[in-house]
Amino acid sequence: MPPSETAADWIDRPDALRDWLAPIPADAMVGLDTEFMRRNTFHPQLALLQLGWNGRHALVDPLAFDIGDALQPQLGAGPATTVMHSAGEDLETLAPLLPNGPHILFDTQIAAAFVGMGLGLSYRALVAELAGVELDKGETRSDWLQRPLTDSQRRYAALDVVYLQTIHEQLAERLLRRDRRAWHAEDCARLKQRASHRDGDAQPQRALRGAADWPVAQQTLLRRLLLWRERSARRLDVPRPWLLDDTLALNLAQQPPASLGDLEQRSRDQRALRSAQRSELFELLAPPVDDEEIAATARIPGHPQGEAKKALAGMKTLVDDLAGELDLPPGLLCPRKVLEEYVVTVEWPEFLEGWRREVLHDRLPGLLPG
Repeated sequence: MPPSETAADWIDRPDALRDWLAPIPADAMVGLDTEFMRRNTFHPQLALLQLGWNGRHALVDPLAFDIGDALQPQLGAGPATTVMHSAGEDLETLAPLLPNGPHILFDTQIAAAFVGMGLGLSYRALVAELAGVELDKGETRSDWLQRPLTDSQRRYAALDVVYLQTIHEQLAERLLRRDRRAWHAEDCARLKQRASHRDGDAQPQRALRGAADWPVAQQTLLRRLLLWRERSARRLDVPRPWLLDDTLALNLAQQPPASLGDLEQRSRDQRALRSAQRSELFELLAPPVDDEEIAATARIPGHPQGEAKKALAGMKTLVDDLAGELDLPPGLLCPRKVLEEYVVTVEWPEFLEGWRREVLHDRLPGLLPG
């Protein structure tokens, strides 16, 4: 069927979704995608769920009913393979419905990287390469929370799952030929694990590398601030920077406010920081850090300098060479950011566990600066 004529069932009742799912075998391959909005909130708002199986397609309206009860038995717990493209944000969006993600995930973007097609390939590019079809990008910035959806929105949304089966078949075959199925499955499982972490990063200060040279007490206070921001943004459902942007967080950790009025003066530009949050934040900043809090705070890695910088160059060359031998993108094997942290902290990165450890652990440590 030509893309412009692709039909998809509109489902806005729980019984209709159960009926649509009923014929699907337990071990089927099911294509899945979402449309969500995240303009003014912390949590992504699920606006539409697209499903595809054996030439049948459905657009499920999560605004009309709770769709989780129907999805969990088949996709969350059953042996079905859920095929998605670049699933990270979709998994986060689906987390309230599928807390541990699909039981078996096949991410086509990750698979494309493992079979030599490049890192971060878009769904549109993958469809063009493997299905020979050019998809329209017309509804990319559409309002998916509006009802009713336009015919154009429905066609666009359906096409996001129409070609997943074709893509899956070709990529699965290429993974088999290259003996990369286990590596791909491991990275898909890791993607699910990241999406299921609903408490956020326990060491958020490590991302603000401009504070790497700060005294340990200030780094600890910065962590305290950022953990508060994470908890509060989730509870209030507002974007983190609306509550406390990075610039102000760094400023407050370096120079805590002398009074509530001082804090109010310095935080006027924070869109979601109201009087209740300011009072809470002021009280949070008042107590000095103690030894226990310092011990629980991971140090912020700085940028490689001197011998560490030379070691980084050697590691990058090694990774590039190995990636070439394995026909993998270097960024898939080991991103530069991971190497930078490794040469500074001299601690084996969590990112390099699993299949990457098998490839790299006998080679990288010998390049660390003496």
